[in-house]
Amino acid sequence: MKQRTKKFSVDIICFCDSLKPNKASSVITYQLVKSATSTGANYRAACRARSKREFFSKICIVVEEADESEFWLEVIKDTALSSQTNEFERLLAEANEIIKIVSKAKSSAYGNK
Repeated sequence: MKQRTKKFSVDIICFCDSLKPNKASSVITYQLVKSATSTGANYRAACRARSKREFFSKICIVVEEADESEFWLEVIKDTALSSQTNEFERLLAEANEIIKIVSKAKSSAYGNK
């Protein structure tokens, strides 16, 4: 999962370079890159947690950041800022899968606190 969330971050950065250049895409790119890279960074932090409470706290951030990444991808779709349909769909599916996986980890951790 560490490698998967890191790959998601790198793929988002590369994808953002392909967006149509305008003021809105600059803001969206900034927000999307922030949330996608935070997903990976906080997942790594969760893996190194010193307690169950710390793990739960970090995994909650991962869920939130992955969901925000999915939001920004949906905004890109709704505003037609990308012409790379296949890559967009792949990234959106990956964001959704990451959300499902870490949400399950969050639920399990909540029950074990």
